[in-house]
This record gives sequence, structure tokens and C-alpha cells, in this order.
Amino acid sequence: MARTKFDRQVDETAESVAFGIGRFLAGRPLRGERKTDATFWRSGTRVLPKVEGRVSRSSYRAGWQRLTFRISGLAATGAGGYWALWENRDATFATVHDVWENPGPAIATLEAGGIGLASATAVGGIAYGLLTRKRREFMREWIRPLHEALAVPLDMSELTDPRRYLHVPRNFSDDDAEIRIDVPTHMRFNEDLVADLIVKKLALENVSFTWRRAGKDTHVIVKKRQAPPKMLYLSDPGVREILAKMPESAPLIGLGAGKKKISVDLDADSPHVLISAGTGGGKSTILRCITCQFLHNGALAYVLDFKRISHTWARGVPGVTYCRDIAEIHAALIELAQEGRRRIRLAEQLDDDVLDKEPWRVGPRLVILLEEVNATMAQLKRYWAKIRESGDPKESPAVDALAEILFMGRQVRLHVLLVAQSATARAIGGPEMRENFSTRILVRYTLNAWRMLVPEVSPIPMPTEHPGRVQVVTRGRAQETQVLNLSNAEAREWAMSGVHAGGKTGTTLKKASAPAIPPANSLTGAWSSSAPAVAAPAVPETAPAANVDFLADAWSTTPALPARAPEPPPTDAPAAVDPDDAVVGLRKAQQDHLPELTLAALRWARANDPDFPGSVGKRGAELLYRVGDLKRWARNRPRGAAGTTDLD
Repeated sequence: MARTKFDRQVDETAESVAFGIGRFLAGRPLRGERKTDATFWRSGTRVLPKVEGRVSRSSYRAGWQRLTFRISGLAATGAGGYWALWENRDATFATVHDVWENPGPAIATLEAGGIGLASATAVGGIAYGLLTRKRREFMREWIRPLHEALAVPLDMSELTDPRRYLHVPRNFSDDDAEIRIDVPTHMRFNEDLVADLIVKKLALENVSFTWRRAGKDTHVIVKKRQAPPKMLYLSDPGVREILAKMPESAPLIGLGAGKKKISVDLDADSPHVLISAGTGGGKSTILRCITCQFLHNGALAYVLDFKRISHTWARGVPGVTYCRDIAEIHAALIELAQEGRRRIRLAEQLDDDVLDKEPWRVGPRLVILLEEVNATMAQLKRYWAKIRESGDPKESPAVDALAEILFMGRQVRLHVLLVAQSATARAIGGPEMRENFSTRILVRYTLNAWRMLVPEVSPIPMPTEHPGRVQVVTRGRAQETQVLNLSNAEAREWAMSGVHAGGKTGTTLKKASAPAIPPANSLTGAWSSSAPAVAAPAVPETAPAANVDFLADAWSTTPALPARAPEPPPTDAPAAVDPDDAVVGLRKAQQDHLPELTLAALRWARANDPDFPGSVGKRGAELLYRVGDLKRWARNRPRGAAGTTDLD
């Protein structure tokens, strides 16, 4: 009897059902197509060759895992159905009869339940998206690029789920993290090429590779070989000695891998430093470490802290001017720009060789700490909009002054240490201003922040949550660094233990022959090209200690009078019309013109204050001075404790 088409379909269906039941009980894929190298007892790690299309996650599970899941699902479904229908059959049949007779309430209930279910699904989807955002970003930025790089060298399908053989923890940049990568057992690949790709794609440095080649479990373990110290304190062995030996222009930031000293040379590498970090990233710790070393070597520091409490350790330290209010910060930036212009004019009078060998001739090193530039710049613009008068420029002169300071070269010895949570070009004042920071310190950065600030450094090192761990980027290279963590008391002690020990304001600068330089009358004083050549202060061969009084009382500085030619000692000629043009000795100047000062104070200032006016003549052994110059110096001399201003 001939078989009909229906009979053949029945036989094929029965055969498919039989094979399906067999695959179901064997834990094999129900469609029968084996896509991964998974077995009944072992999970899969890679997709088999010539497989096309998407590979589901269940294809990587071992057969016993799939079988357990299927049997558990069937058992739960059967038990639930039995309880719902048989144990409560009377109530169920009554409910069905009621719904059949009056379907309205049932439909309303279904509608309400559907809306609730849709809302719960939406809320659950949003919560799941938020909770898994970091994991998805980690896969997108690190794991998938590594998989795409290794798939061909390892002879693996690109459809392989990278999580099956790339065991990379999210904190793989930590010192004790371990990376494991399962490799094919055939070992027909170039190990050096694979290791090089791992290092490049994960931005690793100083790592070791441990290969397991025997047996079925072939893999490679990647660990850090040399890492920066976990923590770094002044009390650690040898740290104080390292700090004492650092060059004056290159303060220590911290230690890198193999205890390598990481520093930034403000004279050779970068005159300004940008620090980018989120809240709690340790910005103030970095500034405290750098600034106290500059103060230790005699530099002056201006702390522009709109938050008022970021650097309490610097309060009252000699050489520090602490500006807290936005009005003080506004005035400070303008005065500092004027000081920079004064130094530029002075540098013009010096030969290049002299300026290179004796950079201190333009003035002491001046470090400007600008905290939270995002908020400070906005406040400066708002403050200027409030106080500006008709005819004043629209742009804040303080913002323009900051731009001018940033564009000044290292020859003027003005250095800006700028802190920003988000160092956008708009926050700093423009992309051209941001380019003045060739050294940038990043901590707890985002990938977008890295691409914005140091796009030339690739691949991007994985950020870490390790306290005090930063990336110091200079000359196109990033160096992982553990920052020296100084307490407030240690930073204050180190700042005051050097040149400023005992509250001294600096060393005495003796007069000696030097290139002809016009004298500066004040911080903002005018330099006259017609002034005669006078001897500039000479210093020892090594850079001298900076004089803290150099910029004190800057806010009360009045415009300087033009420099005048020296006048001869008084003779029988008629007295000058202007009393300020009179030439007198210190004793007569104190008696007749400066009664608020003592003769001892004038003599001390003559020997110790570099801003004290130079003599214009002699009467016997007595030096003579112009009265107007002495009065101007008295108006602008430091008042109160060193490192303060009238606004304090």
C-alpha cells in the first residue's frame, strides 16, 4: 500500500518529537545545531567555526546545566497547575461561570492588571539599565575591543562571547588584580603577539605573563610586576631624604612603579600644572604636596581659594597670601598680571645668558594656587558685572589677567597650579589657555575627560579608586603615580623648615656690580628707559632665598612716579621746589619725613629689603636718598605678618 503525503508528515513529526525529547533529556540544544564547544559536563568558551548568526547565551552552558533548568521548569509548572486547578477546582469553576455570565468586571481587572504589569516592566527595565550601566560601559570600552583584537590571532570566531574566555575584572588596574585569558588548546598562535595586544588594549605597564600550556586548561595569567606604593607618607623610610634632595624647580609629586620619583620641572617641562579630578579625588592633597616644597625653597604662594577652607595648613605661613573672598581673588589676579609685566620688562634688560643662569634676577618664584576654577571663573564674571561702571570693558579684567599670566613664559617665574572638576575650554577661558598646561594630573577621571584633556595618550589607562593614585601626563606619556600624602601639620612644618625657618623673610641681598637695570619703584611701578644705570642686587652663585616681603601689601600699592636721574649732594644752590626731590640721609629722613618709623627699622630695611630705594649720592661716608623714593617705599612696605594683605 502506497504511503500518502499525510503519512510521511506524521512520521517526520513523530521522528522530530522523538529527537526533541532526546535532546531535551540530554541537555543538548533543542534545534540540534551545536554552535559552541560546550559539552555535557563543561561550559563552552568559543563559537565553533563556520557558525553564522547570533549565538545565544544558553549555547555556552554545559549540558547538565540546561537539563537541570528544563526539568526544574517543568516541575514548577506542573505543580503550580495542579494546585491551581485541582485543589481549588470548585472555586475555579465558579469563577469561570461568573466571568462567562458577567465579563465586565473581569475585563476591567485585566486592563488594570495590564497597566500595572506594563508599568512594573518599564520601571524594572529602567532600574536594570541604571544598575548595569557601568558593566555595559566596561564591556564596550575594554572587553569587546580586546576580543576584536585577539579573535584573529587566537583563531576564534568573532561571534564568540568575550565574557566566556576573557576574565578581566573591572578593577583590573588595581595593584593586586589578576587577569585570566583562556586560550585554545592547539596553541597555534604567537604568544608574543597576544601578550603585546593585551598590554596595548588594556593600557598596562610593568606586567608579567604566566602561561599554562599543559593539559586542557590552557590559559595565561596577567599581573602587575611593579606597582607604585600602596600608600606614601612622609614617615616612610627614605621619603624625607628624597624630598630634601628634589631640585628647587621640580617638586616631588609621588612615586611610580619601582619607586621611581615622579615630578614636574616648572622650568624645563611646564610652567603651569592642571589638576583634573572629581569631588574627593585628592586635589587639595596634590596641591599641598607641591606647594609646601616650593615654600620650603623660598618661593612665594598666592592661594586663591573661593571655598575658603581648602588649604588651612597655609594660613599664617610666611610667604603665603591667602585670598578667600572673590573681591580679593579679583584684585590678586590683576596685581599678579601687573607683576608679570614688570618682570617681563626687567627680563628685557637682561642678557639671555644672564637670564638662563640667574633666573632669580626677575624676582622670587611665585606659585598661584587657583582652586575650583569652574566655580571661581563664574564668580569672577558675576562680580565684575556687579561692580563695573560705564565705560569699563565687558570682560572681567581678572579673567583677562589670568589669561595673561598663563601666556607668560617660564622666564618670569610665575606658575599657576589650576584645579578643575571639569577642565573644559569654556571653564578655563578658551582652548588656547588650556594648551598652556603641558603637564596635567588626572585622578578619578572619566573616559570623556581623558579624551578631552590628553587625547594624544592612547590607549586610555583604566581609572582606579585607589586612594592617592593619579596619572601624571607630560610629554605625551602617562605615569601612574602614588601621591605623597602630607598631613596639614607635616605640610606646614616642611614649608616653614626651609628658607622660611623661624619666620625669616629671606636672606640679605648684597649690592654688587651687575648689568645695568633700571630700578623698580614698586610692584606696579613704571620702568623708565631714561633712568641711569644702577647696580642691581647681586646674589650668591646658587639661587638665593626669596624675600617674602617682595609682594606683601600689593593691594595698597599706588602708581609709581617715573624714575629720576640721581641728583648730586646738596650744595649752596637754592632748595628744590618739590620737597620730595630733596636728598637727605636716613637720620634726617626719619626725623623730618618718616616719624612713624624708627631709624633702626630704616637701617634694617636698607640691609634686608630688596625694594628699599637705592642711594643717589654720598656725603662723606653717609649715603643719601631721595625723599620721594623713601616715602613711596614707606607707603608700599609690608605691614603686619608676612604673607598677609590689607584685605586679610
